[in-house]
Amino acid sequence: MAHAAPASGTSGLRSMAAGSRLSMKLSLLLGIVYGIWAAGIRRDAGPSPITTGNVLFGILTGVIVAVVTFGIHRASFRLPRELRAVTWAAWAGIAFGYLYSLTGASVLRSTIMALTVATGVFAVRFYRYYTREG
Repeated sequence: MAHAAPASGTSGLRSMAAGSRLSMKLSLLLGIVYGIWAAGIRRDAGPSPITTGNVLFGILTGVIVAVVTFGIHRASFRLPRELRAVTWAAWAGIAFGYLYSLTGASVLRSTIMALTVATGVFAVRFYRYYTREG
C-alpha cells in the first residue's frame, strides 16, 4: 500500500507542531508590522519626535493583533468552513477598520472600508476552503 499510515504516531504531531510554529512566527510578524504601522499613523510622520506613548501604543496594538491572530488560527480548525471564513473576514475587517480610523476618517468611511476588506477576505478564504478541503 503506497498510502499506508506511518508506523510511528509522532509524525503527525511533528507536522502539527511545525504548523503551530509557523503560525506563531507569522502572527508575530503580522503583529510587529501592524504595531509599527499603527504607531506611524498615530504619529502622523510629522516633525514631532517619537514619544514613549507612541512606542507603547505600537507595542500594545502589535501584541493584541499577534495574540488574536494566533488564537484564531489555533481555534479555526475546529470550525466549519463557512464559519472559519467569516471569522477570518471579521478579524481582517476589524483590524483594517481600526487602522483606517486612526487616519482621522469618519466612522462611516472607516466602516465602509472595513466591510469592503472583510468581503474580499471572506470571498478568498471561502473559495480556498471549498477548493482545498474535502
